Amino acid sequence: MNFSNYQKSLPDVYAQEQGLSQFMLQTFTWMALGLGITSCVAFFTSSSEAFIQTVLMSPLFYVLIFAELGLVFGFGIALRKGASMTALFAMFLSYAALNGVTLSVVLLVYTSQSIFTAFVTTTGMFGASALYGYVTKKNLTGIGGMARMALFGIIIAMLVNFFLQSPMMSYAISLIGVGIFTILTAYDTQKLKDYYLQHSGDQSTLNKVSLGGALTLYLDFINMFLMLLRLMGNRR
Repeated sequence: MNFSNYQKSLPDVYAQEQGLSQFMLQTFTWMALGLGITSCVAFFTSSSEAFIQTVLMSPLFYVLIFAELGLVFGFGIALRKGASMTALFAMFLSYAALNGVTLSVVLLVYTSQSIFTAFVTTTGMFGASALYGYVTKKNLTGIGGMARMALFGIIIAMLVNFFLQSPMMSYAISLIGVGIFTILTAYDTQKLKDYYLQHSGDQSTLNKVSLGGALTLYLDFINMFLMLLRLMGNRR
């Protein structure tokens, strides 16, 4: 490529970098919005004794858990089938609010200092992992795939330990879980970046993918936070 062609390509490169930055900023802004909604709902729910007795201390709590799972799977299906941005955004906000209801249990079980410490630690680890996923030139597909497989193993181990109630097994699950979600954060960030670079011409689709990425990163953050809280948290 001669110098004149190189000069002509510079505006295109700059525009692509600007577009990528806006895409990632939009994704993390939506993720932060989801976390904010979850935090507010969790706080107000935990402060209502009547609600705690009616919902959190009853079988209805498990109904809410299954409703959350339904929203996550429903979001993925709706995204693949080309649902409107309005519908996807409504599902995202609904999930964030519903998750706040179920996570309010955390505020009742752990001390405020433990929750704050775990949140700050999660923010630092998540930020570093996401930054690595964004700037690294190394392809994280292989290690990301292994982390996904390990996640299924962790889920099975958690189900088994639900009956065993082994403190040592719980500690090991949480420790491994922190590592898994650290890797997944970097992997999911890189995957979003690569998707933008491959499909930068379709803004409508990118907006939906950005929201889907926000949900994925939101889940990475929440799960990393819960794993760290189990490791370092002090119960009331």
